[in-house]
Amino acid sequence: MKFLEKHPMYMIATGVVGISLSAIIVKYSDAPSLITAVYRLFFTVAMMTPVVFLNRSFRMELSRVSLRTVVLCAVSGIFLALHFVSWFESLAYTSVASSTVIVCTESIWVALGFCFLLRGRLKKKAVLSIAVTFAGSSLIAMSDYGSGSSLLKGDLLALFAAVMVAAYTLLGRIVRADTSTTVYTYIVYFFCGLSLFAAALITRTPLTGYGSSSLICGLLLAICSTLLGHSVFSWCLKYLSPAFVSSSKLCEPPVASLFAMILFGEIPSLLQISGGIIILAGVIYYSKLETAA
Repeated sequence: MKFLEKHPMYMIATGVVGISLSAIIVKYSDAPSLITAVYRLFFTVAMMTPVVFLNRSFRMELSRVSLRTVVLCAVSGIFLALHFVSWFESLAYTSVASSTVIVCTESIWVALGFCFLLRGRLKKKAVLSIAVTFAGSSLIAMSDYGSGSSLLKGDLLALFAAVMVAAYTLLGRIVRADTSTTVYTYIVYFFCGLSLFAAALITRTPLTGYGSSSLICGLLLAICSTLLGHSVFSWCLKYLSPAFVSSSKLCEPPVASLFAMILFGEIPSLLQISGGIIILAGVIYYSKLETAA
């Protein structure tokens, strides 16, 4: 562990690969998007439970959590559930490149939510970055519209997923003020999994019968995306600046697209590449504005 503390860039690389594999793993699942999400959250909560309850400080913190925090985490979990289902579903219609880059607009939607819902203020340069990101999204939509309505449907689902994860992030900013990352994520993941399970029951979507490969995909999503992805980035915050860690996540679209090119033969069009570059430029520009503030 001391080696990794001295060389945290190895962990950054691990985190980037971990989150970039998410879209690839989803593509291999034979289960409906809702059930794939159920499997992911089941394994995530199952792996986190001993970590939380075998640690005295986490156990004590969990016992002192207020009703307000639980309610906010429950709502946050619902938004996260909607994010997972819509993003997984988008991958059934559009390319990995389009889906991942559109989901990366999360920070822009967080900015808009902060402005309109939390009564924050946006600088003129921030508005410019939002306009640039919108222009990039429009280019991808134009490219996919010309290739068929199903691709455009996938783009819209990815956009909805970005808005839902932005809502999850905004609520997290409120709750994280007096709650540790581990306890917060555990409660949110629990309610997220519960919401997905309830949705499966309401829609009468069978929970089993999709083969062992779908279960394995759910387990890999929990390990790669949660433990070796987002959790690794959280660990890196102790050794690297938040701005650098946040920016490194923007490597996901190109890395995921590279995997998709190799495994599925998904070659992005020139318009898709141009739109992706413009979106990432807008998000990076906004990230720098946040850091400067």
